[in-house]
Amino acid sequence: MFLLLSAFAATNPAAAATFTPNPAIDWPEWRGPTRDGIAAPGQDPPLEWNETNNVLWRVRLPGAGHGSPIVVGDRIYLATAEPGKPSQSVLSLDRETGNLVWQRVVHRGQPDPGKHSNSSAASSTVACDGRRLFINFLNQGAVHTSALDLDGHVLWQRKVCDFVTHQGFGSSPVLYESLVLVSADHPGGGVLAGLDRNTGEVAWSVPRPKIPNYATPAIIHANGRPQMVIGGCKLITSLDPANGKKLWEIDGSTEECVTTMASDGVRVFASGGYPRNHTVSVMADGSGQIAWQNNTRLYVPSPIVKDGHVFAVLDAGMAVCWKSDTGEELWKERLGGDFFASPVMVDNRIYATNVRGKTFVFEATPASFKIIAQNQLGDEAYATPAICGSRIYLRVAKRGDEREEFLYCVGTKSKSEPKS
Repeated sequence: MFLLLSAFAATNPAAAATFTPNPAIDWPEWRGPTRDGIAAPGQDPPLEWNETNNVLWRVRLPGAGHGSPIVVGDRIYLATAEPGKPSQSVLSLDRETGNLVWQRVVHRGQPDPGKHSNSSAASSTVACDGRRLFINFLNQGAVHTSALDLDGHVLWQRKVCDFVTHQGFGSSPVLYESLVLVSADHPGGGVLAGLDRNTGEVAWSVPRPKIPNYATPAIIHANGRPQMVIGGCKLITSLDPANGKKLWEIDGSTEECVTTMASDGVRVFASGGYPRNHTVSVMADGSGQIAWQNNTRLYVPSPIVKDGHVFAVLDAGMAVCWKSDTGEELWKERLGGDFFASPVMVDNRIYATNVRGKTFVFEATPASFKIIAQNQLGDEAYATPAICGSRIYLRVAKRGDEREEFLYCVGTKSKSEPKS
């Protein structure tokens, strides 16, 4: 099914329900239901697909963006910015059909796509708590976080800080208890902040060094407590996500990081790519002890940690597995192409999409690596896939006379996707 989305397709959207996202069948924020790139177990998304096989629907999206889709209840949400129009928006699509439910302009003015050729004015991923949607945009020289209800009405907006653009902005909001957490590192001196989800009031704010950085914070549970961790600005930083109190911080990361950190419950893993390639494992107890490190360029795609092992897809198209305690490399295999999207894991299968729109499906265990399939959709892909309800949601672009973006729903027609 092919659908052309219009900003005017839904003038009277039906009221959306309020509910708690279901980790088994929803993908409510960046890195998924458990915020670690690991999809709910027991799913069976397709291994192979193309334009005519296992595509349940596709829709043409207005505008452009690199933010990933999220899926909650019977809706899909994603951010977009339309070239030639001074606005940034959130889209709501029907999960079953791809039909546009609503499009809400969040900002009018001066969207900032960044100075890097691979940046966009809508690179943040929406987060949903079942009642509200949260999104970050860089607009008119400042980073703003906005909250919308599930019908697309803007509830509040908060200017997080002024922003000096280096390459661009793409950090996504992170949900923790009653707060939405935001990072906005930049050469003018950024902040890490916790905002009240109901009002947008600043619950806490921590200043950051005057260094560009692009990472989204991670919420992990390590050393017996929740920690908000982020790499970059020449630091690896751990804060109490409830109040912003510094738990520990060490020198040791690079200046610029894009990846969201991960943890095995004992150690945390950070990586960056400027001014040097650096992947490092640090004990999460505040001792500052480095467990292991190497000079691997894991700059943009975030790693996955599962059962004592780190699985990663490197920017240059290699898949690798390290032991999380020692950093021993168990295998390293070539996929092909460059990667900006992060891999997603379902049981022992990893789905990884390269910049040219090819998704590699491979078995990944500590013992072995095995390519299962290679699937092409579109010509370009920067957004990380969402996998839930045994379906895959892929945001890709096609290059012709004009660049056009599409959202694909990949699944098996004989299988009925469960409802929330």
